Amino acid sequence: MKFNMMGLFLLFALNIGCKNGARNEATTSNQNDSEAILENNKGQAFIEDDASTPNILQIAIGSPDHSTLVAAVQAAELENALVNAGPLMVFAPTNTAFDALPKGTVEDLLKPENKDVLANILKYHVTPGNYSKEFLKNFKKLGQANDQNVPVEVKGDDVFVGGARIIASVPAGNGIVHIVDKVILPPTQ
Repeated sequence: MKFNMMGLFLLFALNIGCKNGARNEATTSNQNDSEAILENNKGQAFIEDDASTPNILQIAIGSPDHSTLVAAVQAAELENALVNAGPLMVFAPTNTAFDALPKGTVEDLLKPENKDVLANILKYHVTPGNYSKEFLKNFKKLGQANDQNVPVEVKGDDVFVGGARIIASVPAGNGIVHIVDKVILPPTQ
């Protein structure tokens, strides 16, 4: 603790000793970079926060097994929905789950003209609440963000939501991410 306080004091002292011109130059450069980022990416999904528990979107972005899901969320422009205060439960299909769809399905859904269909499918993977896999065993169905219900089945220790098995769960700052082995398709799209 003493070493950290001493280090902070030294950094503070060095910072005060910097020439005003260099400090102003760096500040202007950082402001310009920040303004450019904010112009292209608006909303709370793009606010940087390294101190708190990652939100659902940050967890998905940080997972190499969910790059297809992240691309779909971006194509449907749903980033801001996944960082809301929640609590939210997201049933997050892996890249392998997306690969199991018929050939060309993902590419077709990512087209701008299919944005509404894609958004409906993605919203079918989101439930208000923050329930563990164990607690989900108490449900027969869940109301999803697209205003449709999804069935919940228990087989032994496994929980299936819309036919997709929960294979892992990751707590998030605004809910929970249940990783599933299948893309959950709504009964009507």
